[in-house]
Amino acid sequence: MTGLNGEDDVVELCRDLIRIDSTNAGDNAGPGERVAAEYVAEKLAEVGLESRILESDTRRANVIARIEGADPTREALLLHGHLDVVPFNADDWQHHPMSGEIADGCVWGRGAVDMKNMDAMILAVVRQRLREGRKPPRDVVLAFTADEEAGGEYGAQWLAQKHPGLFEGCTEAIGEVGGFSVSIDEARRLYLIEAAEKGVAWMRLTTKGRAGHGSMLNSDNAVTELAEAVARVGRHEWPVRLTPTVRMFLEQTSAALDIEFDPDNAEANVAKLGPLARMIGAVLRNTANPTMLSSGYKANVIPQTATAHVDGRFLPGYEEEFFETLDELLGPNVTREFVYHDIAMETAFEGPLVRAMADALVAEDPGALAVPYTLSGGTDLKAFSSLGMRGFGFAPLRLPADLDFSGMFHGVDERVPVDSLKFGVRVLDRFLDHS
Repeated sequence: MTGLNGEDDVVELCRDLIRIDSTNAGDNAGPGERVAAEYVAEKLAEVGLESRILESDTRRANVIARIEGADPTREALLLHGHLDVVPFNADDWQHHPMSGEIADGCVWGRGAVDMKNMDAMILAVVRQRLREGRKPPRDVVLAFTADEEAGGEYGAQWLAQKHPGLFEGCTEAIGEVGGFSVSIDEARRLYLIEAAEKGVAWMRLTTKGRAGHGSMLNSDNAVTELAEAVARVGRHEWPVRLTPTVRMFLEQTSAALDIEFDPDNAEANVAKLGPLARMIGAVLRNTANPTMLSSGYKANVIPQTATAHVDGRFLPGYEEEFFETLDELLGPNVTREFVYHDIAMETAFEGPLVRAMADALVAEDPGALAVPYTLSGGTDLKAFSSLGMRGFGFAPLRLPADLDFSGMFHGVDERVPVDSLKFGVRVLDRFLDHS
């Protein structure tokens, strides 16, 4: 058994999880999450908590457990994290991405940021509380899922569709991506808590034309038609749309930075956010980025069809506008079909759960200011929201001011400071006491 102190426990748990290969390329051909799931189940069993491992397909494993609260008549809280990680090229890394090595005060490896760090924090807090016999105020359901990195078909989506009874009573949820700090100065830090997510539309575009010899005239060229459509989509300047969460984020961060918030020039405010601007800039508007092109089989043959892929992301409340604009850009000769499509979400940044998160942060960091933000990507929360849950991204980490944390998601040299993991354990423990 690893150490009895949650803060020490979290470091070894994170390292162990990183060393387990659970890469997910989205083709259902990888190692799966079974070994990681067995590890999680074992660590819960060590402190007397029974869990279930549920496989949606061969080795695509999910772990579910329920902790009885002091008042089981209250609505339950879900803590969720995914066990899969995106692939990597080890040659690009300073330290091997499956080493779990500790260097420069950080735990290194694939998943250190997304999101075996949070898996480890949940485990460490739960293990410490169960060893000490401390019940949460209400029932807490734990879900460690498969396949989040490919949309959750074998994980959260499957659980929500096939095993909704496991989440009976759950009305609120906590998972990724949020709770990490962004330094304003030495004394103050913003902690970004995810309260909204953009919707996802991965699409395949297809054009059909007249096949023929490459040396002859052809006014019905599928490649030309597609290329022009893709260029229109890729170069389109989508209008700024300030959703309630984005507006609140900009108002609060502008006040903290002592700059004027101009709703008519939100991009100017975002430009002053430093490295964070890359993440926040993407939630000012809908986006549609061409990502793949394919056509033909020989240089002197005009193909009959051509295809492209586009990664579309739409803001909460703007899905209809997104597709109307997209279809206008594509034109009548391009057909589109979904490769993957999921909802946008937004919840009000208010209520007891929000106060519990903010208070727990301030208790461990008096310079903390909790602010809501919109995630440009998506998480398992989309699936759990179908069961009626309201959720937030809250994986609390106090980070060094010079660490480009958001840039490490799916990036090279992914790492999380040891002190940040320990901070997260303390915050989550306080949060559970008042959740």
